[in-house]
Amino acid sequence: MSSRVDAVSEHELHAYVDGELDTRRRLEVDAWLACNPQAAERVRDYRAIQDRLHARFDSLLVEPAALPTRPRRRKPLMLARAAGLAALVLVSGVLGWHLKDRAGDDSRLPEVAELAQPAAFAHQVYATDTRYPVEIPAVEQASLNRWVSQRMHTELRAPDLAGQSLNFIGGRLLPSTNRMAAQFMYEDGQGDRLTVYVRRIADYAGVDNFHYREQDGLHMFYWIDRSMGYAVVGEQPAVQLIAVANAVQIAMQAGENDQ
Repeated sequence: MSSRVDAVSEHELHAYVDGELDTRRRLEVDAWLACNPQAAERVRDYRAIQDRLHARFDSLLVEPAALPTRPRRRKPLMLARAAGLAALVLVSGVLGWHLKDRAGDDSRLPEVAELAQPAAFAHQVYATDTRYPVEIPAVEQASLNRWVSQRMHTELRAPDLAGQSLNFIGGRLLPSTNRMAAQFMYEDGQGDRLTVYVRRIADYAGVDNFHYREQDGLHMFYWIDRSMGYAVVGEQPAVQLIAVANAVQIAMQAGENDQ
């Protein structure tokens, strides 16, 4: 086997899954995978995630024949389609972000240092707490929404994720570097917890696509919408979390529209 075949990179594996290799190189990678069962298993995993993301979001990219005329229904629909597009752009990037984060030191990036890392740490601390996982329970959700909104100087509501089969437990206010942050906690049918972390990002303007990160056994999708940063954190599979992230993005934007 040639040295070129021996040197199949992770980047080439993603290109192989995406059908971006020329015929000669694809055949070389085929031969290499036949001799490397662990890499072949990763390729199968990549394809499984790709298939699930397409199944979940392809329909969002189809322009409906007639859009509703009500203005408040149109923007969430556009957001859903945009989020779906972002997800499909990340079909090969989902694991690519994971590999990039592990291969390089990105801890100095503001969105990682101020959003992703504290979101993961807060999840580790409170999602495993059996006695006091939240400070304000779900039955006092209105009080929780008012409290975090007042302290963070922006209107916030715990997103309704019942459509994702997630039960709202409650939330809390947290210190986060030089800002306050809100953490909303949910539980799925298996009792596994998922958190939504929200905070303001200093000196950042614009809209960012979803980014994926894996840290200490946790999976996370995070993004920035204008000056607010959001992170969805849990041990659930990435294909499940991206659907939750999409629902959170729509819910948060809808909350802004209702103000």
